[in-house]
Amino acid sequence: MNAVSRYFDFDTLGTNYRTECVAGLTTFLSMAYILFVNPAVLSLASVPDAAGLGMPREAVFTATALAAAFGSLVMGVLARFPIAQAPGMGLNAFFAFSVVLGMGIDWQTALAGTFVSGVIFMALSLSSLREKIINAIPADLKHAVAAGVGLFIAFIGLTSAGIIVNDDALLVGLAPLTDPHTLLAIFGLVVTVILMTTGVTSAIFIGMVATAVVGMATGLVGLPEHILGRVPDVSPVAGAAISHLPDVFTPHMLVVVATMLFVDFFDSAGTLMAVSRQAGLIKDNKLPRAGRALFADALATTVSGLIGTSSTTAYIESASGVAAGGRSGFTAVVVGLLFLLALFFSPLLSVVTQAVTAPALIVVGVLMASSLRHIDWHHFEVAVPAFLTVLLMPLTYSIATGIALGFIVYPISMLAARRGRDIHPLMYALAVLFLLYFVFLRV
Repeated sequence: MNAVSRYFDFDTLGTNYRTECVAGLTTFLSMAYILFVNPAVLSLASVPDAAGLGMPREAVFTATALAAAFGSLVMGVLARFPIAQAPGMGLNAFFAFSVVLGMGIDWQTALAGTFVSGVIFMALSLSSLREKIINAIPADLKHAVAAGVGLFIAFIGLTSAGIIVNDDALLVGLAPLTDPHTLLAIFGLVVTVILMTTGVTSAIFIGMVATAVVGMATGLVGLPEHILGRVPDVSPVAGAAISHLPDVFTPHMLVVVATMLFVDFFDSAGTLMAVSRQAGLIKDNKLPRAGRALFADALATTVSGLIGTSSTTAYIESASGVAAGGRSGFTAVVVGLLFLLALFFSPLLSVVTQAVTAPALIVVGVLMASSLRHIDWHHFEVAVPAFLTVLLMPLTYSIATGIALGFIVYPISMLAARRGRDIHPLMYALAVLFLLYFVFLRV
């Protein structure tokens, strides 16, 4: 055990096994909702007319737990950061609602795209291109993408809860709010908001549990036959990416891969910096072993595609573990082991209905939308492309469309403001590529 403590540098970081284990448990409980939300999203459970289009829910549960376990373990052991990983919210929504449902691309090909984006991410993590790409994309657009994804996820949550419904006259409208399942979702949302507001650790997870319990008590949610059970077979989704690799190299799929890469890359970098700063690991405004951390994230995404789930990324919920004292990679190792243990709780999937997951989606959307505060709204040439990026993701039901239109407008508005020198050449190239995408592919 002394060798383990030395490897994770316990003495230098001022931590110990007990503290790291408590921190790992805290982080796990804060992000355990993904075990049930991710299968619900990727199976398109909230879309009545999507039968047969989504992924098999039980297999995705296993893939989610395995991907989270692998991602957290590799981050803890390789990069030695107290940052856990799991299939990312936003990335799973893009996979399910934009790619599979919106573009009509089968989930097997989407998994192949996830795998390819991970491979490219690994290559970038090992090269000097990493810094060049990070510097090329303006910070305002990065924040706009994060906020737009948040609004998109919240919109999905509101519709799956039955709070927002289709309206032939107004496109969308507020439901009468008399349906018992909608009222159950509203109850869950209120509980989760109160828990979040009062600073309760694991608020989202506890909110889901409370909603499920009330649902079972009122007969709106069926009782599970068991709490513990065998691990669901992952073979229906595992390895599907390999046989569909040739299908990735089409114009539509290349746009999908580029979007997956963009969102994963900047989401990971932002989370790593934010959590590491909270843990006091930033030295001279630089993150030690940043290359290893990004490589660990990229490797986890690559493996996710092979296992059978959407891209894995660093989780901001890791901040809860840091607040509990976690300072070393051992925290992430504990999280990974707990995800492996969670594999035996698959019977609980039956109680995680749309009413149970909707509050989690809405609250996660709120957290992601907080990036709006970092956008420079005082300069109109920056505000316009950022606003379009944020607004058009939920309105077009497509993360890729929001990113594309924002990136097209950005150089136009900046040139009009005579700020051409502030535009990186890569932004011109991206604007042209996205414009060609709309002209020739969005038909």
